[in-house]
Amino acid sequence: MKQARVLTGVELKRPLAVIALSKHAARNRLAIMLSHLAGLRVGEIASLRVSDVIDNDGQVRDQIRLSAAVTKGGHARVVFIGEKLRREIDRFRAEWERSPLKNAPLLVTQKHPAFSANTLCQLMSKLYREAGLDGATSHSGRRWFITKLAHSGVSAKVIMTLAGHKNLTTTQRYIDVRDDMMRTAVELL
Repeated sequence: MKQARVLTGVELKRPLAVIALSKHAARNRLAIMLSHLAGLRVGEIASLRVSDVIDNDGQVRDQIRLSAAVTKGGHARVVFIGEKLRREIDRFRAEWERSPLKNAPLLVTQKHPAFSANTLCQLMSKLYREAGLDGATSHSGRRWFITKLAHSGVSAKVIMTLAGHKNLTTTQRYIDVRDDMMRTAVELL
């Protein structure tokens, strides 16, 4: 099975530009950014509730706690919210017409039920297709997250833990290597 395409920084701007011109732009942008900036799987994104990202004081949380029931491996994990993702959540929150219930789904379809993993996967694939990014899927953001951390010098154990993997070999399969990366690496010598 071919792996999802890992976008370059320039390529990531393309789906964001498509999203900016679309209906439900704020929701769609947050879905993509949760994948890229937190490394979340599409099923994990679909399962998020408002209370997972917003605390009782109305502030964006520092971390998302995923229960074992919503993770692929069946192991609960903590996902940290960095400053870029915090800004994305605030941007999305500014679009809310009214404050949703704390237990309400974070992302809803246009008919207002929560997304299923499959429906959100289809939406993300459609957005990437509209941006002309063949091979990009709902898993592209997760691969981008892991690749970006690896090429930024983050330890393999930290990346493995953030990704929710139990084996380092699984994490290593996610890391993309391109010619420009190898060229830069040998120039360090």
